[in-house]
Amino acid sequence: MRKIAAGLAITLDGVVEAPSNWMLMDDEMGEVFRAGMARSDAILLGRLTYLEFAELWPNHRRDAVMANFMNDTPKHIVSSTLNQLNWANSSLLTGDLTEEITMLKQQPGKNILIPGSPGLVRWLLRAGLLDELGLMVHPIVAGAGMRLFDEAPHQLRLELTESRAFRTGVVFLSYRPAAS
Repeated sequence: MRKIAAGLAITLDGVVEAPSNWMLMDDEMGEVFRAGMARSDAILLGRLTYLEFAELWPNHRRDAVMANFMNDTPKHIVSSTLNQLNWANSSLLTGDLTEEITMLKQQPGKNILIPGSPGLVRWLLRAGLLDELGLMVHPIVAGAGMRLFDEAPHQLRLELTESRAFRTGVVFLSYRPAAS
């Protein structure tokens, strides 16, 4: 069965909103991104991230770390309000999301990557459908903005599977839901 693996940039105070305003990027982080893309052959996005990425990536230089992957990989978009998708290789998931995403996971292939989409990541964690959570923790306190776990209705235990510290002070942490 395929895994759903999310990757988010996050500040020390838990903010995941507008990472382009505070995210540090270097070659070490690029290695982590490339490894995640190499393990994946599909993308899962929420509506807001889809709209932002559909504007950004088709116009991006093709030699950028993620540009080819983002543009060429099949994208599954979770939305109850969108009815038209203009970005190449995009399809809409509607209806019973638990069923739709479970069916996606049962298809043959590599991982399904979620680059961003914190609201979707929260929902998948609560629904027990997220298999991996990668966090690039940046040494910045944003002070305001959407936080990843503001809406957690109950305690959720995670198990650390990997950690790396980079020269920039960014720390990569990879988790999976802990066995209950």
